[in-house]
This record gives sequence, C-alpha cells and structure tokens, in this order.
Amino acid sequence: MKKEIPLWEKSNLTMQEAATYSGIGQNKIRELTDIENCEFVLFVGTKRLIKRKLFDQYIERQYSI
Repeated sequence: MKKEIPLWEKSNLTMQEAATYSGIGQNKIRELTDIENCEFVLFVGTKRLIKRKLFDQYIERQYSI
C-alpha cells in the first residue's frame, strides 16, 4: 500500500504537482524556471522540481506573473 503525501507537505514538487498546487499553468511555471538563477527550481538531470517553500515565497512577492 503506497502512502500519498499531501502536496503542502512535500518539499519538492513536480511541474504537474506545482501547477495543481498553485493554480498556475505548467507552461507558465516552465517559463518562470527558465529564468537564469531561478531560486525555486531544482534540476535533477533534465527533470525540473519546484522547491515548494521558495515557490510560495516567490509568488507572495509578485504582483503579476
């Protein structure tokens, strides 16, 4: 039996999970993570993971994206 961890308890989210969690589309999140020195992206090989806490902080500081 596989135990599911709620999104708000995970430290890193996949692009799909981040889109579900934030209500922001995957394409927009990918665009944001393409920015050089993006603070909330973690590359594992070519896979992009979103650092949830830093992503939350980033979104709170923004007026629009």
